[in-house]
Amino acid sequence: MDLRKIKKLIDLLEESNLAELEIKEGEEVVRLSRVPTGGMAVAAPVALQAAPAPAPVAAAAPAIDTTPPANALPEGHVVKAPMVGTFYASATPGAAAFVKVGQQVKAGETLGIIEAMKMFNQIEADVAGTVQAIVVENGQPVEFDQPMFVIA
Repeated sequence: MDLRKIKKLIDLLEESNLAELEIKEGEEVVRLSRVPTGGMAVAAPVALQAAPAPAPVAAAAPAIDTTPPANALPEGHVVKAPMVGTFYASATPGAAAFVKVGQQVKAGETLGIIEAMKMFNQIEADVAGTVQAIVVENGQPVEFDQPMFVIA
């Protein structure tokens, strides 16, 4: 694989929320992953190693984690993201949000939408109750298992 392609893959990994990236091209495989202690990219099977990632990448890694501390969430049932994607609070831009803080919801009621790979997936309440908190913002990228709503 061309060294320029590997460099572009490293740049892509640095700019994204991904922890690991693996590309197969014919018999060649390039696998890049973040290492919390400074980061090193490794290409296989030829075992090319890129220089250790610069310090700003290591400093940026904690900033990517947008999950609030568990103790910052109010008491109640936490609805977590079932997938990675982009959260939307309403069906269309400018429309009213599906739910607001303080609103009563029933089990199965739509709380929001996550767009993943051009597919829109409804996020439904799995318990009935009152929405205590909406942890994510409209248009914000979400990670798997990231808290999104608190229902009590």
